Amino acid sequence: MPAGKVLEHLEVFQAIATANNGNRASGTSGYRGSVDYVVGRLRAAGYAPRVQTFSFPFFQEVSPATVSAGGRQLAAADVAVMTYSGSGTVTAPVQAVGTTGEPAASTSGCEAGDFADFVPGNIALLQRGTCPFGVKAANAAAAGASAVLIFNTGLPGAEGAIAGTLGDPGVTTVPVVGLSYAAGVALLGGGEVTVRTQTVSESRETFNVLAETRSGDPERTVMVGAHLDSVPQGPGINDNASGSAGILAIAEVLAGTETANAVRFAWWGAEEFGLLGSRHYVADLKTNDPATLGNVALYLNFDMIGSPNHGRFVYDGDASAFGPDDGSVPAPAGSAVIEAAFHEHFGSLGLASGETEFSGRSDYGPFIAEGIASGGLFTGAEGIKTVEQAALFGGRAGIGYDFCYHASCDDLSNIDHRALDEMTGAASAVILRFANSPLDLEEEGRRLLAAVAPVPAATADQGHGPSNAAEASQPH
Repeated sequence: MPAGKVLEHLEVFQAIATANNGNRASGTSGYRGSVDYVVGRLRAAGYAPRVQTFSFPFFQEVSPATVSAGGRQLAAADVAVMTYSGSGTVTAPVQAVGTTGEPAASTSGCEAGDFADFVPGNIALLQRGTCPFGVKAANAAAAGASAVLIFNTGLPGAEGAIAGTLGDPGVTTVPVVGLSYAAGVALLGGGEVTVRTQTVSESRETFNVLAETRSGDPERTVMVGAHLDSVPQGPGINDNASGSAGILAIAEVLAGTETANAVRFAWWGAEEFGLLGSRHYVADLKTNDPATLGNVALYLNFDMIGSPNHGRFVYDGDASAFGPDDGSVPAPAGSAVIEAAFHEHFGSLGLASGETEFSGRSDYGPFIAEGIASGGLFTGAEGIKTVEQAALFGGRAGIGYDFCYHASCDDLSNIDHRALDEMTGAASAVILRFANSPLDLEEEGRRLLAAVAPVPAATADQGHGPSNAAEASQPH
């Protein structure tokens, strides 16, 4: 796989972001430009790409939220706007509801009755816990709150500002902001507070791009996907122009190649808003074309494959490194074979490879929910590289795999070219392998699993995609 072609695509994605307010988020002109580029390249390669349109709940923080008390503005690290917060500036007394500030997962604000003594027009101060943020915010707004502040539990690992989600646009039109535990406790005494948010929260249209090889048995389809959108905070060159560029380059090479099985490529929209593009695609097929969904023999996912402090991580299809206690979701039968194929490829080149869990936080999620064997590659997000991983893969222990994760600095300088080349090469080899195999995963597994040496015990939390799922108003 020519590395120069992948880098060429990355340079274009960067240029598109630069020309469109610094990002390529779904629902923006930057994303539309990314879609047009992928479609144009696919058509030039001889594909007949299809653009699938769907609506989704768009949200963008136009400027950082601020909270001021006693004439002093809280530190930026103590404040985080809630996704789908309303927009505005409010100055009013703050009133605690159902909390004394003790470290706990609090029921504060979970019931309308919690607001029996609430003074309409005040700013509601609530504590995180036991029910979705959207429920707390909606109850506060119904009681007449002019803004809502939700502070963290104060339990170990839950002291920082909450960057949560209300689940949907329209939960409330008032500003809703997450606070650190310390900032919330400091406001329990009351007094006047000013809360300012500047957001856009509305329904918008976005797109998936799909293209299929002209050769190969469509009843044995190998599906390959990567999300095309960035977060609104930056250009998203590692996350996930890297995966998008990688599979685009592979699709261009495969365009003139005869394969035994059909290969369908997908560039997903609105992944950063909750895997919405892949969810829409799978749900649409399940309802309207279940035979086509049933023909998908396996799904391969490539989400972040150029992290600057990377690891060579393969999804843990045989559950040998991760289980339910680690937040992993069960992988369907056949996923172990996909994992083994990637490890075999890396091993043939003398490269160490580790494992990452099926956390449900990328676009394989809707496929494994339908029992479709899945796998893929990942070079790391905000998780911290261990000493063992640094010994295996190089790089620096004690810092993140991608220190520009979901940030404005996720640009062309945030890509490790060697990692991108290795991971794209692995993706190409395994896609081609399954494109030309009988797709008898049980038989393929017996051969592969006998041949592959034990994988080094280096593991990495996936750490990608929407978080705070347990407290969202809808699943993510």
